[in-house]
Amino acid sequence: MDLAYMAALPPMEFVERRQRLLALMPDNSALLLFSAEEKIRNRDCEYPFRQDSYFWYLTGFNEPSAALLLVKQAREGHTSLFLRPRDPEQETWTGKRLGVAAAPKRLFLDSAFKINDLDAVLGKTLENLGAFFYCPQHQIWGNALLSEQINIELAQDWQPWLDEMRLIKSNNEIRLMQQAAQISAFGHIRAMQQTYPNRMEYEIEAELLHEFARFGARFAAYNSIVASGENACILHYTENDQVLRDGDLLLIDAGCEFAMYAGDITRTFPINGCFSAPQREIYELVLQAQKQAIALLTVGTTLGEVEQEVIRIITAGLLTLGILQGELNQLIEQKAYRAFYMHGLGHWLGLDVHDVGNYGENKNRPLQEGMVLTVEPGIYISPEAAVPVQYKGIGVRIEDNILITEYGNKILTAAAPKEIIEIENLMNSHKRS
Repeated sequence: MDLAYMAALPPMEFVERRQRLLALMPDNSALLLFSAEEKIRNRDCEYPFRQDSYFWYLTGFNEPSAALLLVKQAREGHTSLFLRPRDPEQETWTGKRLGVAAAPKRLFLDSAFKINDLDAVLGKTLENLGAFFYCPQHQIWGNALLSEQINIELAQDWQPWLDEMRLIKSNNEIRLMQQAAQISAFGHIRAMQQTYPNRMEYEIEAELLHEFARFGARFAAYNSIVASGENACILHYTENDQVLRDGDLLLIDAGCEFAMYAGDITRTFPINGCFSAPQREIYELVLQAQKQAIALLTVGTTLGEVEQEVIRIITAGLLTLGILQGELNQLIEQKAYRAFYMHGLGHWLGLDVHDVGNYGENKNRPLQEGMVLTVEPGIYISPEAAVPVQYKGIGVRIEDNILITEYGNKILTAAAPKEIIEIENLMNSHKRS
């Protein structure tokens, strides 16, 4: 596998994105956005640097302390990058910098300046322009670089433009997201193979990270959830510090970040390799709801209307199992399911795991070709819930990533097993070997 090739977006993709953004800007206007900054973990140790998603989307530049300025004047666009200058002594300690001289040619920009020159250049630029697009709440460290003469409170927000651009993925983005999904699936397969009673949750987390890195994804896209037994009923459980007990389920919500793009998969499986009857009943109900949702999520449908079908399936199933009592339509109207299914069906996916983009009022935006989203129904039954005892403490979520296409949708994460027989066969065949 040529990881360098797989990870690279063509430089012209970033150029085309900037051109599209310039086309949206009115004449005689400027747009400014900042990169991410390095963040202190403790004392003089930083967290691993991760570039701001908006900034990366427009530049492909992976250094902190930078800013991008787009200017449109006389219907012509000009792009400038402000960045740290070369500093051989500092680079000996913290790594090489691109530098001002090399930036325009490397990144296909019109000009580059030192980051400390931003205020002077911007102030002079804005003197002859009528509109300024800036988001003071985004990467707020940059506000300190701008003088009071630049009234950022009067600036217009650029985020709606970029959110819409990012929502529809290009063919190159889809290629990278398929790779992120595939590597994430490999991690879940390894987790199933390496799970057995008396291991620790964090050991399984380590198995995931091992597999991600082995295929070129050094980091997880978000803090992995490795939740055994009752912990699966905590939606954002990340302690991952409990012993895996024989007879419990293990819910893993984890995905890698590959070339800046996120995978996001959830699988739930038995720690001992065999679903009990009550576990199987809850699991099959969630799987039925997820499969129906995937079948319905196509061009022109909405997340909201599909979510209603999932609610109907889950409520009817809980009624059949005796977990809910009453009349189906009345239970749905009363939102009785919310005690056991308390989150939405899915979310956009891209450079961010909860990616940007407008869902429309009540999630009523028709789906379009090129959108990528998660599909993740779940059922979580608290140990304290007033339900038949055999269901207490069971938490199940099944999550896949899908691409909306002209032909329906494509499941990017299909390599991760989710049928009961597939999961049990994978886990038990590995133990025999």
